[in-house]
Amino acid sequence: MSHPHPVDQLLPVRQLVTYGLQHVLVLYAGAVAVPLILGSALGLSTAEVVLLINANLLTSGIATLIQTLGFWRFGARLPLVQACSFIALAPMIMIGKAYGLTEVFGAVIAAGVITIALAPVFSRLLRFFPPVVIGSLITIIGISLMPAAAIWLGGGNPGAEDFGKPANLLLGLATVAITLVIHARFSGFVGNLSVLIGLFAGSLIAAAFGMTDFSRVGQAAWFELSAPMAFGAPQFSLTPILIMTLAMLVIMAETTGNCLAIGKLTGRTITQRTLGDAFRADGLSTMIGGLFNSFPYNAFTQNTGLIALSNIKSRFVVAAAGGLMILMGLFPKLGALIAAVPTPVLGGCAIVMFGMTTVAGIQELSRVRFEGTRNALVVAVSVSVGVLPMSFPALFEHFHGALRLVLESGIFLGALSAIVLNLLLNREEAASQGDAAELAD
Repeated sequence: MSHPHPVDQLLPVRQLVTYGLQHVLVLYAGAVAVPLILGSALGLSTAEVVLLINANLLTSGIATLIQTLGFWRFGARLPLVQACSFIALAPMIMIGKAYGLTEVFGAVIAAGVITIALAPVFSRLLRFFPPVVIGSLITIIGISLMPAAAIWLGGGNPGAEDFGKPANLLLGLATVAITLVIHARFSGFVGNLSVLIGLFAGSLIAAAFGMTDFSRVGQAAWFELSAPMAFGAPQFSLTPILIMTLAMLVIMAETTGNCLAIGKLTGRTITQRTLGDAFRADGLSTMIGGLFNSFPYNAFTQNTGLIALSNIKSRFVVAAAGGLMILMGLFPKLGALIAAVPTPVLGGCAIVMFGMTTVAGIQELSRVRFEGTRNALVVAVSVSVGVLPMSFPALFEHFHGALRLVLESGIFLGALSAIVLNLLLNREEAASQGDAAELAD
């Protein structure tokens, strides 16, 4: 009797829910950041921002179900958590200030349609991702996540007076220690829940010292359904659509990197069809987002490290996380309870998880042949270029519009550098890889 691939393994309900909850706790702070920042930038009322957050959680859950469970040619059927993309944040603020919020939603819907149309074309770029490019890209993904971990560790708001205070750092360090002890001392079900246990234990420590705020739980509504087009009918104009489509092209590049990273972690071969189906799911989810007062979607990189640490590879676990997000969108009190996890606690777990993503990239690079090749140069330059936007964000402040959008994505820059350098420096090897890809197709 053949056993299913770990990605297709259906676990007992109790494990699905607990492992799924672990994913939700990891992604929550990042998932709600996009509507919070956009609402603040566009001067929306508190009630309108709450509406955006609830809509975001609801459609994030739907998007995750589409990507993990899939239907027809939509969905990679991989453990990919879907949430609002930060790449689209700056373009949406730009469009919202110049044209209004209904134009933002119109551009999001149109860009989703265009993404579905471009999926077969973009998926053919897989041949340009040999191991040296994949390894560099996964390493860049892991390193580029560390600023988020640092911000969470400090308290979540770098502008606050108490940001980086010793209590925050000690709370994060205690969470790291608990997570590592659980992971090292226990195996099986308990060991795989090391991040969840670390998050709960860190939250209990924070509560004991008065560092946890549960006031939002009491203020949140019991039930709330986000009606489609709550801000009015979407409006469609050429310039906003072009801007959003460019953002979706960058998102597709990041989706490629995330699919390849998950493929390496789970042992599932990523094919041209897999990528095409992932892009179609991104496009469809983005269309649904625009209709339901939400935004463009792509795989959340933060959760890659959790898969590496827990070694739970089932896509049904992530589908369970999607179901929990839908419940959070419908029952705001549940979302408010999840939000009460202190950000330094999240930062402590993030240090471990994001580091595991970087390790996955290093492991892939360890399989690359460096002797007698120019692969060392490919890795050195592409990783360096990829971390530039993260290491010093002000570097590209003199650029504007579409060019700045591209330059501020370290994953896009790193992937582009690795692909181009591999083609230029390893011409013969790249040509043979391309021929092999053609035969595989």
